[in-house]
Amino acid sequence: MRLTVREAHRFLRDAAPLLNEGGAAVVTPPWWASGQARLAARAMVRPAPDSRGMLGLDTLVHFDLKLALGDAALSEAELKRLVAIKVPLVQMRGQWVEVRQEDMQAAMKVLRRQSTGMTLREALVRGWGGEESGELVVSEVSGEGWIRDFLASFEGTHRLEPQPVPAEFKGCLRPYQERGLSWLAFLGRHGLGACLADDMGLGKTVQALAFLLSNRDQASGAPCLLVCPTSVLGNWMREAARFAPSLKAFLHHGPERAGAGSFEQSAAGCDLVVTSYALLHRDRAALTRLGWDTVILDEAQNVKNPHSKQAEAARALKARRRIGLTGTPVENHLTELWAIFNFLNPGYLGSLDSFREKLAIPVERWRSEAHAQRLRRLVSPFILRRLKTDPGIAPELPPKIETRESCRLTKEQGTLYAAVVNDMMAQIEESEGIRRKGLILAALTKLKQVCDHPALFLKDLSALAGRSGKLARMEEILEEIIEEGQRALVFTQFAEMGSLLLRHLSDRLRSETLFLHGGTPRKERERMIARFQDPASGTAVFLLSLKAGGLGLNLTAASHVIHFDRWWNPAVENQATDRAHRIGQTAKVHVHKFICEGTLEERIDELIESKKELAARVVTSGEGWITGLSTSSLRELFALRASALAEDQ
Repeated sequence: MRLTVREAHRFLRDAAPLLNEGGAAVVTPPWWASGQARLAARAMVRPAPDSRGMLGLDTLVHFDLKLALGDAALSEAELKRLVAIKVPLVQMRGQWVEVRQEDMQAAMKVLRRQSTGMTLREALVRGWGGEESGELVVSEVSGEGWIRDFLASFEGTHRLEPQPVPAEFKGCLRPYQERGLSWLAFLGRHGLGACLADDMGLGKTVQALAFLLSNRDQASGAPCLLVCPTSVLGNWMREAARFAPSLKAFLHHGPERAGAGSFEQSAAGCDLVVTSYALLHRDRAALTRLGWDTVILDEAQNVKNPHSKQAEAARALKARRRIGLTGTPVENHLTELWAIFNFLNPGYLGSLDSFREKLAIPVERWRSEAHAQRLRRLVSPFILRRLKTDPGIAPELPPKIETRESCRLTKEQGTLYAAVVNDMMAQIEESEGIRRKGLILAALTKLKQVCDHPALFLKDLSALAGRSGKLARMEEILEEIIEEGQRALVFTQFAEMGSLLLRHLSDRLRSETLFLHGGTPRKERERMIARFQDPASGTAVFLLSLKAGGLGLNLTAASHVIHFDRWWNPAVENQATDRAHRIGQTAKVHVHKFICEGTLEERIDELIESKKELAARVVTSGEGWITGLSTSSLRELFALRASALAEDQ
């Protein structure tokens, strides 16, 4: 058939996909299938000749955007001819080209707004973000000078100039940690915020300390500030004394901490000030009055809520360099990544509303791969992420074996479970809106408590023995662990459960059992950690509440990790597991995840296993997704299966 240009374009665009879906084989030209003949743009970013000293995202650069079709550059005159022709397909330089009017209009807009002078922030957003180019595809962003090194280092085409490990550093960095030091030094040299997002246990602390030592030669003379959770204040001071003893470190914490005037005097005489997120807000006036050389946020996900007081206080800090340390840059939503970046490189990802509309919603709700790729390109230069499973990262790290420990409910647990389901479902069926969601979340908590132990649900302080299938199974496992001379961490999300287990296990196992929770004083917390890590202490079991003990601790004396109850955010569970499975661990780590058969716990675990995409996109945002299920789906989810009860009852 002879087709006109418009008919051919209509066939390629509309008919061919429908025919393929209907089972008819359609062979289209290679240039159409590859999409290479679509109009795109190439960006070149060059340092301004007068840029000197400390750089950053506000550094002025030259930005040139050139239009291209495939490998061929397109002149402005050629573009105008294509616009004037107004046909969807044209033959140009020996090849057919698709001419999309939306691309043409975007290209004309680019040429009209072309600028040779802008900040590096604007250049990167225009080149990778798509906003300024009217959604015109940017196929390539290249640079000259230090910007070329900056871009190429993240494309894997350029090796960063190695940063020598400071002579004052008392330790040995692994090769990947040396690369991390060089990366921090490179971005720091140019005043760019960096997010070191190595997997938990890969040594972010030592890389940061090595950077602080190497940075002293270029430092402004101002001290550095490190903000971390209260639970790891002691760990940072110990690690600083061990690996960087020449750093004058000052701990700003506790009721006896220095007041505003004396704080400034104390901080001025130090290299490093260590404080907590709680005091970041409480002592905001004193902390923001000083100009810091470098501010480091450890467990930077603590500022993931951009509207929180500690996030606002973090953004108010004045610093030449900013670093975030976190193994989970995104725990729940992409807005958490925006919040971390708004501290590291303020304004780079635009306003929160704009970020949600143009990137977060398309990625999370519509699963747009184009928008996901755009976001990756925007943030990848500022995030260094290495996993334990990456080749060559931590070959000496022992394997981790995960098993699901299936437990059956006792008769008492089964009766309570059924009663909770019947009572809560009656209320849920008659409610709607916020009240309905609240009832569903309350039901989840109650059912989890029943699965743990009736005494936790009833709060009657009664004896524990013989009333919980989970407890009976854990006793068996712990007895084997102790008999073999090994140690275990036991995590629970309920502090009350930890208190009950502390009393019971101390008597049952005839061994010292420790319990760390949110109310444990710092000095007592440090004493517990040191005692558990001491090979001569004989302490075999360490109970920890998930939130208080799930991050920042080094507990490599344990070769077993028990999750007594499940937290349906895999990132949080992995953080807890990595208290034992981290650099320094020499034994194989066994992870035991307790699940009551035939209950809500088993149903959700099956859902996580069978729908990996759902686990990655939805379940990781907590339990809120369950509140949107229909009443019939909830009844099916909560229902108690006949196999749930122990066979001898």
